[in-house]
Amino acid sequence: MTGTRNYWSFFMFKKLFPALISTCLLTACVTSPTGRSQFMFLSDDQVNQMGLQAFNDLKRQKPISTNSTYNQLASCIAGAITRETGGRWEVVVFKDKSPNAFALPGNKIGIHTGMLTLVDNQDQLAAVVGHEIGHVLAKHSNERASQKMAVSEGMSIIQAVSAPQTALGQTAIGLLGVGAQYGILMPYSRTHESEADIIGLDLMARAGFDPRQSIDLWKKMDQASHGQQPLEFMSTHPSHATRIQDLEKHMPQAMGLFQQAQSQGKQPRCN
Repeated sequence: MTGTRNYWSFFMFKKLFPALISTCLLTACVTSPTGRSQFMFLSDDQVNQMGLQAFNDLKRQKPISTNSTYNQLASCIAGAITRETGGRWEVVVFKDKSPNAFALPGNKIGIHTGMLTLVDNQDQLAAVVGHEIGHVLAKHSNERASQKMAVSEGMSIIQAVSAPQTALGQTAIGLLGVGAQYGILMPYSRTHESEADIIGLDLMARAGFDPRQSIDLWKKMDQASHGQQPLEFMSTHPSHATRIQDLEKHMPQAMGLFQQAQSQGKQPRCN
């Protein structure tokens, strides 16, 4: 039965692919902040609504931290970075020992207490927050959901996010980047992760955080895995060596942005 379904999905994809390409050329192809071509089938409003629904579900189901130090730190760092992006962002610290963080369409940011206890300083947490916001700015959730809809699930993906306990609901939540919260992990592609790294590096630098700390962060995250399975936050990311190499290659530009921010008086003191 599964084989028949897979064959039918492949057959339909081959049949639809030329039409999808034509549609993309006419209406749905956009360019990411790094200049990469993307296929977007959904509107920003649709994806933002999905993000809002997912975030509200998380707030109902996961305990929220009341630790004033954690909340102040998270809000200060996220606030400094989001001032560079514009818009109003909601930041919530979830009481969860796993070192994880995420950002959702609709300007929502979630940080686990486990991430706050792992980092050494404000700059390392800024690297995490910048990376996650980078996913939102590059509309990776829209891109991934659009690809999924184009091949198989159809418009039911949009409604499914309101029922995260269902299989399709888990798929929809996973497409937004927080699938692990529901026991299913649908990772961003390595292209998305690498792109979010670069966007996040520039964001933290423009906000006045030291971009060099991003390399120290990823080394620390790697060490925290103790040579076993990667931490949840890193499990879908490029290899340690690849990430460090890409960040170092981009570091001169980020340092230029950092120095410019410092000269403008952008010197966050969130610690």
